[in-house]
Amino acid sequence: MGRNPTLIEDQVTYPISSSLIAAPHVKDVRGFSMFGMSFIYVIFEEGTEIYWARSRVLEYMNGIRSRLPEGVNPVIGPDATGIGWIFQYSLVDKTGKHSLDELRTYQDFTLRYALGSVPGVAEVASVGGYQKQYQVIVDPNKLRAYGITLQEVADAVRDSNNDVGGRILELSQREYYVRGRGYIQISPASRRSPCARQVREERQFLVRDVASVRFGPEIRRGLLEWNGEGESVGGIVIMRYGENALDVIDRVKKKVEELKAGFPEGVEFAVLRPFRSHRAFDYNTQARAPRRSHHR
Repeated sequence: MGRNPTLIEDQVTYPISSSLIAAPHVKDVRGFSMFGMSFIYVIFEEGTEIYWARSRVLEYMNGIRSRLPEGVNPVIGPDATGIGWIFQYSLVDKTGKHSLDELRTYQDFTLRYALGSVPGVAEVASVGGYQKQYQVIVDPNKLRAYGITLQEVADAVRDSNNDVGGRILELSQREYYVRGRGYIQISPASRRSPCARQVREERQFLVRDVASVRFGPEIRRGLLEWNGEGESVGGIVIMRYGENALDVIDRVKKKVEELKAGFPEGVEFAVLRPFRSHRAFDYNTQARAPRRSHHR
């Protein structure tokens, strides 16, 4: 949804926050509104069982769905804590054979699901690259010339991208399954013709007459930079609540070794190690001095 932060605050964040504040054992509710997104954090009293708390949040969210705008589908986050970020990696292609969108596609549809099946992993979040999508670039001058509205073009594309089932057809003691295949498939050689669609009954205008269809990136809200060499694609492994971090990391590494044989040619798996400094740099003596501890 492309609503601005003010509308997100009024129509999404506030209704959900005001409803969750009444949940049992809730200590505080914090909401953050931004362009097209809303993040709500529910803080329960100390000692509250996490899965009981998650079930209460789902219960209250189901009751608030009817009050939200059309197209808003709130979902609950993974069953992890704020310290569940245990492993981060990057897909490095030094050969230059694969673009950022290709690496992101492999990360989203192959590697992420494989690592998500590891016991103890709650979620694998993708970072960096470009999310590939079909984009319909409409020419407003052609719409005005043909008398076609933008909603008609959107409806034509939506109606053309759907599969339907027709039950079965019995012939000669055999059952034949009937289905209508209508998913859009765009190839580099012919990117516009599969989206051809009649917009109006009385006038045979096609989508390609008023717009161009192509591959393009989703709007980005961040990027991943690798070792000062440029942008990269990677992922963050989030540990499930109650698991042992070291054991989960070992399982993830073993899974990666099994998957390396199927990596795209030239792609390497690099682990991003957190910077841990045990000494502070003393600029007066140009030597490393022990860090002073203020803990008592």
